[in-house]
Amino acid sequence: MKGRPSSRKQKQTDVSATLTVRIQPRASRNGVTRMEDGSLKIRLTAPPVDGAANEALVKFLSETLSISKSKVEIVSGHTGRQKIVRIGGVSEADVIRLLNTAGQ
Repeated sequence: MKGRPSSRKQKQTDVSATLTVRIQPRASRNGVTRMEDGSLKIRLTAPPVDGAANEALVKFLSETLSISKSKVEIVSGHTGRQKIVRIGGVSEADVIRLLNTAGQ
């Protein structure tokens, strides 16, 4: 049928990745490592006061993944070291690949 849009053309904007990360504030430098259990440990130079570490985490992830800060959302763990982070517009496989590259 002419004039009907193809159902094969779907936007990839609803792609997102959800990660469990452990934060180490007041580190000597920013970085990421993979822990033995498969989770990620992110070292941040920011102190864990007044949300500075959370802001540093969002900035670190957005710069490392080359995405805007608005696509990085801390879902839970705002006051703890263990956090769940949702990253919009990027698949989980791409996020892991980019963070592994950054950690080397």
